[in-house]
Amino acid sequence: MKKPEKPTNLDPEKWLRDLFSAKTVGRGGVVHRPARDVDRYAGREAFLHEVRRRGFTLVENGEQLVVFCNRDPVRLLVNRDPPKLSRRAWPVTRPQPAMDSPVHRDRG
Repeated sequence: MKKPEKPTNLDPEKWLRDLFSAKTVGRGGVVHRPARDVDRYAGREAFLHEVRRRGFTLVENGEQLVVFCNRDPVRLLVNRDPPKLSRRAWPVTRPQPAMDSPVHRDRG
């Protein structure tokens, strides 16, 4: 998949500042953006840095990045049998196991 190009007329810092100055953020709510927009307008690393700097929680579901704009714990209330995880689904902060590791062998 081709990496989207950043628009030349949009400043990544302004995009992040606008996103994180929303009323929802100030109230400790939840914001979500398509991953491709984050990659295009701010860059994934800059976005992750800003989420970490603020102490928020970030999850990815499908093509959406969801930010919980508070420091409360996040609990999964309904757990389902997950499909086999693609490479894209592994968390950014954790090294990915080799495809022949027990994690992948036990999920077939």
